[in-house]
Amino acid sequence: MSWSAELEHVSKSYGQILALDDATLKVGKNEIFTLIGPNGSGKTTLLRILACIETPDNGNVYLHGRKIDDKNRDKAKLNTTLVFQRTSLFATSVYNNIAYGLRLRNLSKNHVYSAVKRALRTVRLEGFENRLAKKLSGGEQQRVSLARALALDTSLLLLDEPTANLDPKSASLIEEIIKEVNQEKQRTIIMATHNLFQAKHIGESAALLVNGRIIKIGTIREMLTGESGELAELARIENIFSGTLELLEGGTSRLSLENGILIETALDREGRFSVFISPEDIIISKRRLESSARNVFKGTIEEILDYGSLVKLKVNTGRDFIVQITKRSFIEMGLNVGSLVYLTFKASSVKII
Repeated sequence: MSWSAELEHVSKSYGQILALDDATLKVGKNEIFTLIGPNGSGKTTLLRILACIETPDNGNVYLHGRKIDDKNRDKAKLNTTLVFQRTSLFATSVYNNIAYGLRLRNLSKNHVYSAVKRALRTVRLEGFENRLAKKLSGGEQQRVSLARALALDTSLLLLDEPTANLDPKSASLIEEIIKEVNQEKQRTIIMATHNLFQAKHIGESAALLVNGRIIKIGTIREMLTGESGELAELARIENIFSGTLELLEGGTSRLSLENGILIETALDREGRFSVFISPEDIIISKRRLESSARNVFKGTIEEILDYGSLVKLKVNTGRDFIVQITKRSFIEMGLNVGSLVYLTFKASSVKII
């Protein structure tokens, strides 16, 4: 098999922090490969090393079969593009943002124009050339960042949590574009995510990272049938639950978990399954909501993670749920560690992994 990217016993430290510990990995040509792990697991460091932005302390890196060293690192960097999690655009037009990297490579004006046009079509932003990039929505800005990377036409595309701060509709569109780029343009794509359901939806192969170490490589299904320790690490990522589905009248089912917790689903299945509930699909409130949603749980906030415009909350209802809301909603609701809250989500939000 032809490999696009390889790591051999790669380690990287920042001061006293060991960010990547003895990582060994192979990614096939034209593959979508996902790096799964919680925040701080080493995903971003691994991507930065593959992008030739960072140099490993130990180990070897190979891109397209060639070992990367000080002599060829700058040249290798030209054939690899990393899209960062936090969108960073210039205060100018969409066109100028996408054209920036092309102009640095001293390409002709006609080449730049054609490449920008193609990239805009790919990310569904035709006609946005003259708009101010910083005036766009969060989802549109992320698509501009993706278009900027695609315009460079590199053979290896690296994506660091590309949908982490987006609404579900924008995230779904980004996922569709990623799969299209891989299939139609034959690009190798390595994407970091903490969303197991997204990883399964986008690609087949994945690596599970915990505390800087790769503890499992394989398919999502293989990970879900792995050792108990691996399953425990997957469950830490976000809202992964395993239990028994029991069919109900009307073609729906109920998932039974430990501690007597029951989750209503819209799944026409029965038997032992693992399911995922997106943090964005869970509504948090200080009072019980009157709605058609089938799942309502009372719990206490145990942990608060601040991601700028977004906040993630760990809520203990007898089982831990991760909930994502905007910083504005968090402040307006006056939430804090120890706050008593209600979680509400629809049966259709429960997805089988």
